[in-house]
Amino acid sequence: MPFSLFDPTMILVIPGIILTLWAQAKVSSAFKKYSKVRSRSGVTGAQVARDILNRAGLQKVGVEPIQGQLTDHYDPRDGTLRLSEGVYDSQSIAALGIAAHEAGHAIQHAEHYGALVLRTAIAPAAATGSQLGVWIFMIGLLVSMFAGGSFVWLLDVGLILFSVAVVFTLVTLPVEFNASKRAIAILQQGGYLTADEIPEARNVLNAAAWTYVAAAATAVLTLLRLLILRNMQRD
Repeated sequence: MPFSLFDPTMILVIPGIILTLWAQAKVSSAFKKYSKVRSRSGVTGAQVARDILNRAGLQKVGVEPIQGQLTDHYDPRDGTLRLSEGVYDSQSIAALGIAAHEAGHAIQHAEHYGALVLRTAIAPAAATGSQLGVWIFMIGLLVSMFAGGSFVWLLDVGLILFSVAVVFTLVTLPVEFNASKRAIAILQQGGYLTADEIPEARNVLNAAAWTYVAAAATAVLTLLRLLILRNMQRD
């Protein structure tokens, strides 16, 4: 059947794009706002992360600075927690919230938290699927227009690859939500933030969570679009 790269099914991904743009603006705004609010404890993001890890018995987990903004992450492959320039040396409420969140990932790793174990296991395949899945699908769709059904298998390969990437985004949600929940509890119980500062840290982490929700929604909608196109090609 005739096909255009700008076919009507593209309307399915528009809500995901809008949600992504909104989520990015939300997290940027929250970080900018609360990165200007100094915590009463006066400790830095790096100090909070280090102290949380030590209390959890994770002295071997390193805490390192990394360039960029909001590039903070915990790498389970080498057991290193990396904090961005605006978090590592900052004493802001935003910095402490983010540092505690990343420390939460390290604790998840140490406890073999199920969702994190699964996400780490499928990460390599998900990266490949995210980069190649849609392209292989589209190439198969275009080739099948001229060569008939003999290349329809390419569509299925693309779908399988991209499906792994979709699963990755879905599994990421409980991993991130759990890390944020741990972070808020740790910040409160450890006395790093006062009771009136906790809601502000929660606002930062909630805003960040929306970026993962947007990524998952966009991935699911894109997969739905590909499935519709696959069925249309079959017909």
